[in-house]
Amino acid sequence: MDISFELGKAQDIDELEQLYDDLNDYLAEGRNYPGWIKGIYPIRENAINGVENNNIFVARHEGKIVGSVILSHEPESAYANAKWGIECDYSEVNVIYTFVVHPQYLTCGVGKALMDFSVEHSKKAKMKSIRLDVYEGNMPAIKLYEKCGFKYIDTVDLGLGSYGLDWFRLYEKLL
Repeated sequence: MDISFELGKAQDIDELEQLYDDLNDYLAEGRNYPGWIKGIYPIRENAINGVENNNIFVARHEGKIVGSVILSHEPESAYANAKWGIECDYSEVNVIYTFVVHPQYLTCGVGKALMDFSVEHSKKAKMKSIRLDVYEGNMPAIKLYEKCGFKYIDTVDLGLGSYGLDWFRLYEKLL
């Protein structure tokens, strides 16, 4: 499958919002591994913020956005309590947020391609590591991250218990 990657632009926001809605509708009909809720996360504002911060990247196949990822330097507050593989300032770390694949492309290698892109982009930007969190019940994502060389660090509470998301696993890949 031919996939290209580029920085998300303002004209991508509507399509990203539709991707988020399509994915959340799909998750609501079956196993909702990440525990996402339409209208709560991910939402249009995530795409808008990613475009404004120049840190959202889109994966395209035949001109259509089939996935996206946000690479930020802002960790969740619970990250401060973890014993990471490397001690460094977050200006030298990319944190993965809003990692999404359109439901029509879930088994086509888009997720792996997005992770590979995130690693290569981070290396080119001279980052020292990539970090992420994942809901402990999201086994498909956990398997992907581990397959891509991310190492388990700790399990933390991100304060999302009111949504039924009590514990998140932290992962890191040193670059």
